[in-house]
Amino acid sequence: MTIVDSIILGVIEGFTEFLPISSTGHLIVASEFLGLEQNAINKAYEVIIQFSAILAVVLNYRDKFTLQKVDLWAKVFLAFLPIGAVGFLFSSQIKALFDITVVAVMFIVGGILFLIVEKFFIKEDAHTTHDVEAITLKQSMIVGFAQIFALIPGTSRAGATIIGALLVGIDRKTSAEFSFLLAFPVMSAVAGYDLLKHYKDFSDANLMVLGVGFVTSFIVAYITIKLFLKFLERFTFVSFGLYRILFGVALLLFFN
Repeated sequence: MTIVDSIILGVIEGFTEFLPISSTGHLIVASEFLGLEQNAINKAYEVIIQFSAILAVVLNYRDKFTLQKVDLWAKVFLAFLPIGAVGFLFSSQIKALFDITVVAVMFIVGGILFLIVEKFFIKEDAHTTHDVEAITLKQSMIVGFAQIFALIPGTSRAGATIIGALLVGIDRKTSAEFSFLLAFPVMSAVAGYDLLKHYKDFSDANLMVLGVGFVTSFIVAYITIKLFLKFLERFTFVSFGLYRILFGVALLLFFN
């Protein structure tokens, strides 16, 4: 992996991690185009850029990371449990799904779901939750079960959680914010597990490449979170649904 590869993947990870368009799917596709093998060293790199995205959430929501917010984090942890359990029990089966065709199909399916939810299930006057701290335990659990679908490559963790949140009466912006916070335990668990599994590979990795990827991913993720929330103050998720469908179709045509 070169410095240029590192910057490209860092930008992709930082930009797509918190948007409902699947960071994993984009990284798989980008790696294919760049001719990068999914070897141990490149896996170590992915751990680094995921960790930097986690730090972007912490910095953006540093006021939420206090002992006074224990009730909020109890809900976040509750929403984390379903994907944590399913991911741990079926990790080998999930890895078998990592394929361009699966990614493409799930991009299309997710895009169609966003269009359906926006068209038939969202009524502005029906939203009952406008603050992330007002989310109930029941709502958080439903969002947690929706997040399980994110284990299928191309689905998008952010997309699954946001759709789940929208369907239980949480408004668009608050749905995105809860998804950001929920990324903290999910990505920490994934990055921590991968770090333990691949820590020996860091000694063989180019530290300059890792450092560039870390900084790039962090900066892009931090900015993306802020811009995404601004976007949702004025627009819906329809554009993301259309993008997912077009991108999925393009993948099917290009790789098949």
